[in-house]
Amino acid sequence: MHEQAAVTRRQTNFAPACRINRSLTADIEKRALHWMAVRAPRCLSSDHLTALGLSAQIAAGLFYALSRYNRLALLLVILCLVLNWLGDSMDGTLARVRGQERPRYGFYVDHIIDIFGSLALMCGLGFSGLLHWQTATAMLVTFLVLSCESYLGTYTLGHFQLSRGVFGPTEIRILLILGNLALLRSPYATFFGHRLLLFDVGGAIAAVVMLAMAIVVTVRHTRQLYFQELLP
Repeated sequence: MHEQAAVTRRQTNFAPACRINRSLTADIEKRALHWMAVRAPRCLSSDHLTALGLSAQIAAGLFYALSRYNRLALLLVILCLVLNWLGDSMDGTLARVRGQERPRYGFYVDHIIDIFGSLALMCGLGFSGLLHWQTATAMLVTFLVLSCESYLGTYTLGHFQLSRGVFGPTEIRILLILGNLALLRSPYATFFGHRLLLFDVGGAIAAVVMLAMAIVVTVRHTRQLYFQELLP
């Protein structure tokens, strides 16, 4: 009985974190998602969109793996990335438009799905032969480190950073789509006289940037929390 009362009290006191998105496409994306959410059929729910986002990301990983045998599978990866954007970005907007928000459920499900979806995507890339497994692993690990920092920052500071600088999930999808189009021409690129896999170079840069972001933000948030909770 006491345990149930404590749970109810926590639910009542729960305050959703402030969402911060300063990415390049944030404004136009917000307007587009709201326009679609208002016109979405009533039979479509946020859970349907969440499932679409996860399924599309897993399918993207599968088609990346199949591109090892037929590079045209990269076109299906692009389609899956678009569907992933639709499901992952619109589920929360639809809930807010309809007044059906479930902040704790939505936050948890949305981001645990991001983790499993990213695992599927990186495994698919690793099997594709378009980059080395070491690069795919480095991207996955640094993404998870950055994600953990973001979730800890959300809990301790009360705001959730959807973007890092001008880059957010949508910008990353756009870069992947452009990369896939380049791969249809050739999986290789010449850098400083060396012939390298294009996604090895891009993946290495992405891993270094994400790790650097995680370190910089960790230092900033640690300093901020230290001064907010000074010892007497």
